[in-house]
Amino acid sequence: MLPNRRALAVVAVALVLSTSGCLGFVTGEEALTFAAEPAAVADAAVEEAGYESNGTREVTINRTFEVAGQERRVVATNQITSYEKSLDLGLLGETRLGVFTVVSTPAVEVAGQTLNPIGQFSNERLVEFVQQRYSGLSDVRQVSERNVTIQGTETTVTKFAGTATVQGQEIDVFVHVTKYRDGDDFVLAIGVYPQQLDGEEENVLSMMRALEHPVST
Repeated sequence: MLPNRRALAVVAVALVLSTSGCLGFVTGEEALTFAAEPAAVADAAVEEAGYESNGTREVTINRTFEVAGQERRVVATNQITSYEKSLDLGLLGETRLGVFTVVSTPAVEVAGQTLNPIGQFSNERLVEFVQQRYSGLSDVRQVSERNVTIQGTETTVTKFAGTATVQGQEIDVFVHVTKYRDGDDFVLAIGVYPQQLDGEEENVLSMMRALEHPVST
């Protein structure tokens, strides 16, 4: 099946694990704690695009690592908001295939320096996490790029083509990826849908344009 909340949560976990590795020089008795504010798509845009919200959930990493012979802990909390859309694939019937996921992850700043590597990651690098950690998605390749404005910031949305396995059948899909920074957090948005749905790209882009951060949950 296509990337779902669980699969994309792994993407967020991987990003934070990478971040914690960059914090090896930090010393102190207390754990370093970072928590992202949740992000979401405006309700009107979700309804217009035909998606349904699955709510927001936290993914918290509590990792102990060794620094100069001593153990230190970093606690980082990501917020994951996901949406799904039921799509009719003919012989396969109606299946929840349209997936739109928003991940907010803390920038992780120490002494004025941003240490979360997502700040330097390209969209190509971000989609690698999806492909590497989701066995049903393969042959991912870049198709195009375009700029959209999200929360007053011009961001790059990269479109990828790939193949996903759904109920034993291979389906060609498009994957849209973007990220931007708002306040103390980085916000990622990932949309996946079958290529045969010509109008779905605009739905995904409209949801990206309607992203809000922070939001109350």
